[in-house]
Amino acid sequence: MPGAILRLKDHHDALSERLHRGDFCAQRTGTGEEDYQAAAAAMGALAAQQPGYLGEDHARSADGFGITVSYWRDDASARAWRDNPEHARIRDQGRDKWYSAYSLHVARIERAYDWQK
Repeated sequence: MPGAILRLKDHHDALSERLHRGDFCAQRTGTGEEDYQAAAAAMGALAAQQPGYLGEDHARSADGFGITVSYWRDDASARAWRDNPEHARIRDQGRDKWYSAYSLHVARIERAYDWQK
């Protein structure tokens, strides 16, 4: 899941209202790679359509451990994504097929800094 680093300073108006983030940390099973990639792309596109969605960052190691951080304008937006029926359906598939374990941490962002060479 390649992508550019989300620069929160581009959302400075939302920072004054305390953005929320969801940190999804997961260990992949290594099975169903094509289906997983299709579902991940679909969920990325669907999340981007949700009110309050600001973007996401991803990283995955060679052994299948990955982290996705999604950024939301407020807690209500993050909860609405959690409760989205299509997201719930794919989440259940992930539990059944693609993940051996995962954790999700939701936090409020107090401040953000960027640096670029």
